[in-house]
Amino acid sequence: MEKRVGVLTGGGDAPGLNAVIRAVVIKGEKLGYKIIGIKDGWRGILEKDVCELNVDKVEDIHREGGTILGTSRTNPYKVENGEQKVIENMKQLDLYALIAIGGDDTLGVANKLCKKGVKVVGVPKTIDNDLSATDICFGFDTAINRVAESIDRLHTTAESHHRVLVVEVMGRHAGWITLEGGMAGGAHVILIPEEPFDIDEVCRIIKGRKAKGKSYSIVAVAEGALPKGDTKFFAQEEGTDAFGHVKLGGVAKVLEKEIEKRTGAETRSVILGHLQRGGSPSAFDRYFATRLGLKAIQMVKDNEFGKMAALKKGELLSVSLEEAVGKMKAVSKELFGEAKVFFG
Repeated sequence: MEKRVGVLTGGGDAPGLNAVIRAVVIKGEKLGYKIIGIKDGWRGILEKDVCELNVDKVEDIHREGGTILGTSRTNPYKVENGEQKVIENMKQLDLYALIAIGGDDTLGVANKLCKKGVKVVGVPKTIDNDLSATDICFGFDTAINRVAESIDRLHTTAESHHRVLVVEVMGRHAGWITLEGGMAGGAHVILIPEEPFDIDEVCRIIKGRKAKGKSYSIVAVAEGALPKGDTKFFAQEEGTDAFGHVKLGGVAKVLEKEIEKRTGAETRSVILGHLQRGGSPSAFDRYFATRLGLKAIQMVKDNEFGKMAALKKGELLSVSLEEAVGKMKAVSKELFGEAKVFFG
């Protein structure tokens, strides 16, 4: 009898999710498994909302963004008897093992469940690229290309109108997308969560450009960036999600008003938002995500439970889920120093 292996995608979507699913299904069938898709992350397990996957259903999905399984930020540990429901429902669904594709929150749940005896394998998915146990996460390459392309386009309109444009980029606690996308796009100032910014210094840079005859400036700012001395995020609204995260957004609007007031330069803000994570994945993300899917189902075959597939120095390895969710990977002062060479 074929063993049934579940696969779910949790948290925010990232280009490459479908490539992971495709690889799990195609190799899984060759290894003798029946792959069961779990809809909308942990919600699908709690409500036993599943579907059978086969090669015909996933043949070309690697080219598509998003996830065919849907996703949510459902946290079983915020649901009454959630942990026990997951364990019982996995038995009722006859799931031998589970592949959880997600970031710190999704894999944190997987790690807790593993300690209760659930056979779980993790696949790292955080578009912010801030999981320390892997060198890179899929979706990140697509995101930084989106940011760079957007900033490329904004140069021409900003220069034509002699404006300052403040571009808000994803990044709650880590500034990887803003740093790499901003440098690639030629932003004149880059602001990230790891380095609280001084609004006076930002304005000095903009004024300095104008004094040199540069009629426009582009500021790339991570959504989680904070001014010096402040510890409160710029939030879109009150409240938090099931994992305790506030909905960020607003730093660009604040900067827009402050920069215009302090410099006299006409200033506009642009929030890239979901454009960064939507659409087709890059070739790199398709390839890398496919490799992670192949590795994950092989880990099931090899009984490497309680671990996550990871890329370390070019090699695909398995690392413990405990390590995967234990520490955030932040932009170093040295890397940010490289970006600052181009400020102004």
